[in-house]
Amino acid sequence: MARATTSSATRSAGMFQLLAGVASALALTGAAFYTVELATCGDAGQYVRHDNHVELLGGCVDGTELPHTDPRQPSGSDRIAEHNNYRP
Repeated sequence: MARATTSSATRSAGMFQLLAGVASALALTGAAFYTVELATCGDAGQYVRHDNHVELLGGCVDGTELPHTDPRQPSGSDRIAEHNNYRP
């Protein structure tokens, strides 16, 4: 029976790829934590349920800066509304 041998060059190349993957994952994780720490907010806000909708009170988002569409106005596209399974 022939015995399979693995050269040390193959093992070191595989180890290098493993270490490169781990290092990039750690770098991306560190960047994500730094970004979250940088974007602090004093008022986290809270969700309040009303009769037929949920409203966010407080928080760092200013509602006047968000785009607003009036549901009574047509959207401008000529597409017909599609039925789907989404139930809010």
